[in-house]
Amino acid sequence: MPPGVTAQRVQTPVGGFAVLEARPVTGVAERWPALLVPGYTGSKEDFIAILQTLAQAGRRVIAMDLRGQFETPGPEDPSAYTCAALGADVDVVASAVGDGEPVHLLGHSFGGLVTRETVLDGTSKLASYTLMSSGPGGIVGPREHAGRIMLAELPELGVEQLWTNRIEPEAIRAGVPDDIVAFLRKRLLANSVTGLLTMGRAVLDSADRVDELCQTGLSTLVLYGEHDDGWPPTLQAEMADRLDCDCVVVPGAAHSPAVEAPETTAAALTRFWNAAESEILHR
Repeated sequence: MPPGVTAQRVQTPVGGFAVLEARPVTGVAERWPALLVPGYTGSKEDFIAILQTLAQAGRRVIAMDLRGQFETPGPEDPSAYTCAALGADVDVVASAVGDGEPVHLLGHSFGGLVTRETVLDGTSKLASYTLMSSGPGGIVGPREHAGRIMLAELPELGVEQLWTNRIEPEAIRAGVPDDIVAFLRKRLLANSVTGLLTMGRAVLDSADRVDELCQTGLSTLVLYGEHDDGWPPTLQAEMADRLDCDCVVVPGAAHSPAVEAPETTAAALTRFWNAAESEILHR
């Protein structure tokens, strides 16, 4: 863990959620907090590389596991893993994290499809909203193709065989270090299979809700890597145009800017969050 980052559980009326909490190593958390929501098959650990930098700007930063992901258990009920249900979970976590203060909300990839439900529900007290490497609807391109193959194989093979036959060999070919491969295996096997199936279908088939987001008036940022192999960069740029919002393209990064270009990503988020706070406070 980086300095100032600890593993915690956030207790809510709908259960506990595993989180990583980052606080400033020096100074105090004088700015409004932030809540970071991971993507499909991801977890709170996807944000480790940016947590300390974000917190040192003077705020408490929380990265969470969604229900059924890694260290947050979930039921074997498909209805618990729809975007609407997961968005409602994020809502109660945001309320707990904010404790009366507005919260900066970020959704990465599938987390963007989930958190837009939180935004559209309108219950959470939000300071800003960031869509990181996400899109207007279901994912397209190579990741869509891979996702449909995985959903077809998962019920028959199970998670462990899927890992052994497909995911582990791909990670090894990509040169992923052994300790990270071991973590990825542990994380994948900890996921709810029902959750993987239901969330996987949502990643592929979610409807476009950008027009609804436009009506919220919430300060929004679209951020993605210049080589994103999830939603095409051109599609994300078009989404930013439709939202009439700030757009940041992270040089050298692909689908996970927080991992591939952490300092650039953290700097962009801090600038955006500070500006959003200033705008609200000076209205």
